[in-house]
Amino acid sequence: MKETLALGRIAGVRVGLHWSVLVIVALVTAMLAGGRFPDAHPGHSAWAYSALALLTALAFLASLLAHELAHAVVARRNGVQVEGITLWMLGGVARLRTEAPTPAAELRIAGVGPLTSAVLGAALTGLALWLDALGVSALVVEAVAWLAAINLVLAVFNAVPAAPLDGGRLLRAFLWHRTGDPVRATRSASAAGRALGWFMVVTGFAAVLFRGNLSGLWPALVGWFLIAAATEEARHAELGGVLAGLRVRQVMTRDPVTVPATATVAAFLAEGPFGAYRHSAFPVLAPDGAPAGLVTVRLVDRVPLQARPTTTIADVMRPLSDVATATPDEPVVDLLPRLETSADRRALVLDAGRVVGIVTLADVSRAVSWLTATTRPRA
Repeated sequence: MKETLALGRIAGVRVGLHWSVLVIVALVTAMLAGGRFPDAHPGHSAWAYSALALLTALAFLASLLAHELAHAVVARRNGVQVEGITLWMLGGVARLRTEAPTPAAELRIAGVGPLTSAVLGAALTGLALWLDALGVSALVVEAVAWLAAINLVLAVFNAVPAAPLDGGRLLRAFLWHRTGDPVRATRSASAAGRALGWFMVVTGFAAVLFRGNLSGLWPALVGWFLIAAATEEARHAELGGVLAGLRVRQVMTRDPVTVPATATVAAFLAEGPFGAYRHSAFPVLAPDGAPAGLVTVRLVDRVPLQARPTTTIADVMRPLSDVATATPDEPVVDLLPRLETSADRRALVLDAGRVVGIVTLADVSRAVSWLTATTRPRA
């Protein structure tokens, strides 16, 4: 899930928003302002309902962020690299660059999320009771009570033992500990996730078709996401089993052709496709030889013809901060998620601050094909 708007860093973790987060803000605001608040406490102005509903929706996002931050902080303490957190329509996701090293680490990383939501729910329940005792507006107490309830619901729902929910991670940690096989454990947790997803889809659409309740679309949507995410986790687990022990240096293209950042677009195009630049993507080097970014033919093609003699590669390249990178000895299975979410489906391989290779999804697919073919039993 790529972020649309970066919010900065919290506790050293990059935090961003996906544009779809506006959907959940709008839904929560409309639900509270148009239903729960006026039904429970009539007599207030529409402006008061709307303003408090919007603040409540934003506080709900903050609680989702706290849940994901807990995952990220504990993951880093257990030696797992964290790429960042993105909030989106169906909640939040902490993007981990590497897998948990042990079942115990997986247990800690997964368990802290529901625990955080449960603690928030309990604290907000206490706050609602305290505000009510102080005689604060019943409408404000209602908003705090709703936040308390939704956090408790999140804690319970996330604890369900089905991937990709936190409970599915807990189930995976347990099965991993029992069997010693992380791939088999992931496969079982993913199967539970797909079963839960189909249950939610069927019951959600049944509520719409037989009871005319359009709110059933929401659990159906969540269920569909669970099915897709659980299937993806199972696929990654299978790939992890095939790619186990394989290092980036074994699949990368060594010593790739590079382009100087100071070269003009016109000079670059003059060398391809039959000259020095025969590929579609190239690492870009600064004058001192350090990696500066990645340029692709697609990026170059966006430059108008009349501007190409004066436009440099540095003006059009994707900067290094936006390019997936890896080290030669990094496991391929850890790089794969970053490759799949990168804009160019490529990663630069860096060693001691120098470009030593480039990896594409095609390189990984080729390795998987060979490994599968050489290990598959003959009929």
